[in-house]
Amino acid sequence: MENFVVSARKYRPTTFETVVGQSHITTTLKNAIKNKHLAQAFLFCGPRGVGKTTNARILAKTINCENITPEIEACNECESCKSFNNNASFNVHELDAASNNSVDDIRNLVDQVRYPPQYGKYKIYIIDEVHMLSNAAFNAFLKTLEEPPKYAIFILATTEKHKIIPTILSRCQIFDFSRISVKDIASHLERIAEKESIKAETQALHLIAQKADGALRDALSLFDLIVTFSSDNTVTYKCTIDNLHILDYDYYFKMTDLLNRQDVSGALLVYDEILRDGFDGHNFIIGLGEHLRNLLVCKDAATLKLLEVSDEVKQKYGSQAEATSISFLMSCLNIISGCDLQFKNSKNPRLLIELALMKMAFLNQAINLGTELRAMPEELKKKS
Repeated sequence: MENFVVSARKYRPTTFETVVGQSHITTTLKNAIKNKHLAQAFLFCGPRGVGKTTNARILAKTINCENITPEIEACNECESCKSFNNNASFNVHELDAASNNSVDDIRNLVDQVRYPPQYGKYKIYIIDEVHMLSNAAFNAFLKTLEEPPKYAIFILATTEKHKIIPTILSRCQIFDFSRISVKDIASHLERIAEKESIKAETQALHLIAQKADGALRDALSLFDLIVTFSSDNTVTYKCTIDNLHILDYDYYFKMTDLLNRQDVSGALLVYDEILRDGFDGHNFIIGLGEHLRNLLVCKDAATLKLLEVSDEVKQKYGSQAEATSISFLMSCLNIISGCDLQFKNSKNPRLLIELALMKMAFLNQAINLGTELRAMPEELKKKS
């Protein structure tokens, strides 16, 4: 039986060009290599799954490449590149600081730094999860980081920059990795689906990208999960929401229509259906808040770009946004915000959410009454 390789490993970028959603990082690194302005110590920081270690490895391979291409990429043909690709390079050393965080581990690394490379220009030391080093280990590392040999380059990676002591930060060139956008993740998943001959619905890929919260590795893991769940190599929207236990968009569209029409009974029945399907009430009210926020975003063409959904869903948002007033949406969001804050301390969370839905259902009536009162002549206001 053929060994299965997860997509996160199989499609891990091997060149700067194939890195997803971090063009500000890759452009700077390529320019540094091109102009020979390489720092002696780099610090790659950002959330998980956005490409910190991947970029560190690409940088390590490229700066030791004997025939760098005009596009500032590794050639993958020279001895240095081949040994790196085969995990047999003596010039690249990786250390996981999460499990090697003692003073002795760092002293062993410092001892290795003293010996120049047998071939190639640089010895590169990649230290992952560097924030896990103890204070004593950080202090043992300081002198070497400040005055390393010309052939030594350190690449530190961390998800928690605030835990690194200032004396280390001041000795590094810092690169802040950003969360990858939903659009970029969805496009990358679409390309992988084509390569793997998997039929994937655009809405399903967008939903996976949203669920990943900016982490490409998480998106690829979810994608593998959905593909494994389907029996015919097809990734559908229905299959995705069932597997990830996510509330369908249609529930939120239906709920908003009911609240806008002041249909209290319909809103309570839909909420009861959601609970019977096994969904959490708190997640529902937070999701409804996000839905109403998206409707508010649709009200202005300037903020429409903040809506990270597929084109088909974007049209549905546009239609519903036209049918709802800004006053209604703002008031609903205010009620939902209060409900979210009170949820953890509530002894009857179902009643709390039902009360919030009832308040939202009568909002249009209150808004219309306020409008009528403002339009009344002053004499009639005094009589009433």
